[in-house]
Amino acid sequence: MHSRLVVSLLCASALAFACGPLTRATEVRGEPAEQRAAADTTTHDVAASLDVVVGPTVELSLAVANVGDRRVELDFPSGQTHELVILDAAGREVWRWSAGRLFTQTVQTKLLATGESSTYAEEWEPGALRGTFTVVASLKSDNHPIELRRGFTIE
Repeated sequence: MHSRLVVSLLCASALAFACGPLTRATEVRGEPAEQRAAADTTTHDVAASLDVVVGPTVELSLAVANVGDRRVELDFPSGQTHELVILDAAGREVWRWSAGRLFTQTVQTKLLATGESSTYAEEWEPGALRGTFTVVASLKSDNHPIELRRGFTIE
């Protein structure tokens, strides 16, 4: 009986840890039909930011920049350089940028000189969906993997 309780508690703890709290964005309002939000991070010599613009469509932009004093190589294991996923308030996936896309299986390298940046911009059409969402943006680099989360609201 004791081991069942311990196993149940361990499973519940693992689930709670894996799901974790969703980050909440500070929303900055522009025009009435538009919302802007951004998230930033810096790891080693690579800085990344995630920009979300909500209007009739949701514009998503992951920018990666070399902020170091020497060139940076971003190594990708395939033709997919980035991923964008939209989650609803319950954490369920409602859209994935790569769904239905094919990528080469060729290793590739992107060089960023000092001060140079690369931006990956995509657009999501939410249709009739309304509410609070979270975008999870990932740079699929083997040597500089980055993941940013940003909450936004569609009214």
